[in-house]
Amino acid sequence: MLHKTRGIVFKTTDYGESSVIVQVFTEKFGLQSYIINGAKKPKAKVSRNMLQPLHLLDMVVYHKSAGNVQRIKELKNAPQLQTIPYDVVKSSIALFLNEVLYKAIRQQSADENLFRFVFSAIEWLDHQTEGLANFHLLFLIQLTRYLGFYPNRFLVGDADYFDLKNGVFSRFKPDSVLYLSPPHTQNFTKLLQCSFENIMQVKLSNDDRRYLIQKLLEYYALHIESFGNIRSHEVLEEVMSAGSP
Repeated sequence: MLHKTRGIVFKTTDYGESSVIVQVFTEKFGLQSYIINGAKKPKAKVSRNMLQPLHLLDMVVYHKSAGNVQRIKELKNAPQLQTIPYDVVKSSIALFLNEVLYKAIRQQSADENLFRFVFSAIEWLDHQTEGLANFHLLFLIQLTRYLGFYPNRFLVGDADYFDLKNGVFSRFKPDSVLYLSPPHTQNFTKLLQCSFENIMQVKLSNDDRRYLIQKLLEYYALHIESFGNIRSHEVLEEVMSAGSP
């Protein structure tokens, strides 16, 4: 049976001489794998360039509830990304977020709220011309709302510590070593209280960002089973350090 759905590309893997298997986070079916025959041929109707990480898709697909690998009838990039593939800062952010999303989202069932958040955030990043330095931090914080471990905001703004293990703010140092302390707790709070639209109001140094991203990845690893290590943030940090976006 044919279905129309939007999708977000997560990962593309070569399959045979000319085909690929692409993992797509879809609005209607969650994370799915699709085989696309001939995608590596020079005149392919669906080319590998259309399947880059976090590219946005409109799709018509065949879907079988018991199938491990599905098939696509029609696919197009919609909306077409205008800046992310060509801007070194944006493309570095996208690669980092893609790695996080690929490890964090594994369900093969629809989660339309999660999908719409990710889809809208990618569109925002593609259209934005300034204020990108904190985007990845805010994205990770807001993503936790949909993954089930959004920080408990009790005592937010009135606590010196944030307990990463329990996801709560505290006036006292937690027993474990897994926490944020001043001034990082205050920086984390500022991000927690802002939106993409006013993200430029949060002023952080490169060192502050580097520390917070490491702690946020620890937070993810604590709350997502088999999350593992993220590597791409190192490249992103180098790009960010080279010049403020």
